[in-house]
Amino acid sequence: MLGVKEAVAKVMGYFQEFYGTQFQNLTLEEVERHGDYWSITLGYDLPSVFTQFGGKGPRGYKTFKIDGSTGEFVSMKIREVATVE
Repeated sequence: MLGVKEAVAKVMGYFQEFYGTQFQNLTLEEVERHGDYWSITLGYDLPSVFTQFGGKGPRGYKTFKIDGSTGEFVSMKIREVATVE
């Protein structure tokens, strides 16, 4: 079984492989183990006019599911985050 650090490293690698340098400020947001699988959410800055002027733009989130035994990719989903009004 992959440890949490190995699982996170695998997911960071998958993200970079899929998206290259398209997104900035990649961060670890959530980690859960469900039986034989890891569910890991990463956050990243979305391109925005605000960031062009030094402001803070919106964030995007993706949740990856990987096999805990092999580290193989299983799925990737958009993680919706509730907004506070």
